[in-house]
Amino acid sequence: MSNYKSEEIPVTEPPVIDPTRWVENHADYLFSYAITRINDEEQARDLVQETFLAALERIDKFEGRSSERTWLTSILKNKVIDVYRKKSSGLNKITTSLDAEPQDQDFFDATDGHWNKTHRPQAFGIEEHDPLMSKELNSILQKCMQKLPALWLSVFTMKHMDDETTDLICAELKVSPSNFWVIIHRAKLNLRACLQKNWT
Repeated sequence: MSNYKSEEIPVTEPPVIDPTRWVENHADYLFSYAITRINDEEQARDLVQETFLAALERIDKFEGRSSERTWLTSILKNKVIDVYRKKSSGLNKITTSLDAEPQDQDFFDATDGHWNKTHRPQAFGIEEHDPLMSKELNSILQKCMQKLPALWLSVFTMKHMDDETTDLICAELKVSPSNFWVIIHRAKLNLRACLQKNWT
């Protein structure tokens, strides 16, 4: 009789996930995520609710490779992108058909899109990291962002808040790479002017 013993394969336990605690554990975080990207409280609440419903529908697909919150946030993120897509639909042909104007290119380095040294924004006076001043500046920034055209806001937010790749943004919002950079540059110029006007 052989003494060979088959190697036991450990049984992987299914990831623990508790929908009954989602609202308590994650609603505030998800709402904060949504509101900073769309600045509409009612719509932000709706998106959080839709996120929970979508998660319930696909709960069997949660593999535990990420935390519960990360998984829920990724669902919400896709829903926010859907909002961007709907808001910007049909606007890209209107708002980005022009090439970058010469003065736009003077402000930014053509190779990396960063401010040229001579046009770099001046310090805003919050270098001491005062929490109250940072909160006030963030509030003004949010208001300035909402003045951007819908497509510009969508592109800027995906690029600078969510760190999405240029290729993904162009694909999701149906924007050409050249128009993408025009939008980013003009959004920066608009935000800079708005912040310098409203921040004292």
